[in-house]
Amino acid sequence: MATQQIVPIFSGGGTRLLAHIGILKALQELEVNFNSLVGISGGSIVASLHSYGMSNKALYDLAVNTDFRQFRDFSILRLLRHGGLSSGIKFEQWMDKQLDGMTFSEAPIPLHILATDVNGGGPVIFSKDTSPNMKVSHAVRCSMSIPLLFSYTVYEQHLLVDGAILSEDALFRDWQQDGTPNICFRLRSEAREQPFNPKRRFMLPQYIGMLIRTFMTALSREYVHAEHWHNTLVINTGAASSVDFDMSCEDKLSLYKQGYETAMNFLPIKLSKLNSYHSNAV
Repeated sequence: MATQQIVPIFSGGGTRLLAHIGILKALQELEVNFNSLVGISGGSIVASLHSYGMSNKALYDLAVNTDFRQFRDFSILRLLRHGGLSSGIKFEQWMDKQLDGMTFSEAPIPLHILATDVNGGGPVIFSKDTSPNMKVSHAVRCSMSIPLLFSYTVYEQHLLVDGAILSEDALFRDWQQDGTPNICFRLRSEAREQPFNPKRRFMLPQYIGMLIRTFMTALSREYVHAEHWHNTLVINTGAASSVDFDMSCEDKLSLYKQGYETAMNFLPIKLSKLNSYHSNAV
């Protein structure tokens, strides 16, 4: 296909971030170029690391070899005090190390990261224009604040949680101020029934974990509004959950393959229809 310019929006993902890395590989092979990136929730991890300059191979190796369980520092007391089982501090420190302390003004590729303000329900956008001196790792932490799992974060007058909760309208805007079309890569999960023994002692963290998994799966399955269908590519990640900290290497590889193959097979069709749609609209 002919070289094309887009603004990729990596939306959602959590521990399924390998799917977004597969998408990046497909973009490279399809010669789809971009001069800026938008990241939401788990997608902000991949967007920020690519913006920093990490190669696809390095990104892949990092995600495959990282044990996600190190970020699961759960505490019921923390949930009661700060709204989440995990503080997210370990994750933010890990992220900052990978980015070498990069701020938005230092990002080689312009980057936008979105979080949700539960005080007003709207988006909070972190970028070179809005928060030049903020560390990108902190913005990623804000965007990754899955309710009940990670503590909320406070930024100025905003109470921030996971950016994936935002409505579609918040994602689709003229990010580069030049009319470059957006393509939102959205991960969709299928419901998965877990073995459950009612006679076994049932702990509160287990219940909360099941609740979060169900909520995030339902959120990923929301219908794409017709207005944004031309700009959205849905990647079915099967039973993989955005909060699966015990994800096996095999599952990670499967997610990478799914992201790569879906983008390779359907993105050219999507771009062709998008170009036709815009041509007819002119």
